Amino acid sequence: MVGRSPDRHLAPTRSLLAVAIVPGRLPAIRMLVETLAHDCGLPPEQASDWVTAVNELMANVVRHGGGAGELRVWADGDLFCEVRDSGPGFAADPYIGRRDRPVPSGDGGMGLWIAGQMTDGMEIHSGPSGTVVRIRTRMRHSA
Repeated sequence: MVGRSPDRHLAPTRSLLAVAIVPGRLPAIRMLVETLAHDCGLPPEQASDWVTAVNELMANVVRHGGGAGELRVWADGDLFCEVRDSGPGFAADPYIGRRDRPVPSGDGGMGLWIAGQMTDGMEIHSGPSGTVVRIRTRMRHSA
């Protein structure tokens, strides 16, 4: 998914969740995301990875993205999640497609790396008006 702008509209085939991300609500939202992962048929390990990735993105919104944002989850053959914030933005290039584990720092970066490792695709668009991060995981389809 890297290389496509998340601002390009992808009409969700099946909208599953749209909620505001605010401090204090992350545990409740995480539970909803976990239920959705299982309802979509993700096997337990893949569902756990998906939930961890989404949680990292939500935590980034609260820590680095102005404290609040939006989360959308939908299915379109695969399972997608998008988080948006209105924070100050950051240089996203060093985080896209990174394979090596970043050195922990006060500036962050570990959460994006984790989200990228635990999903099948991630794209980031960030600028002075905010950040959009979209992740995708493949759903196994029965024949």
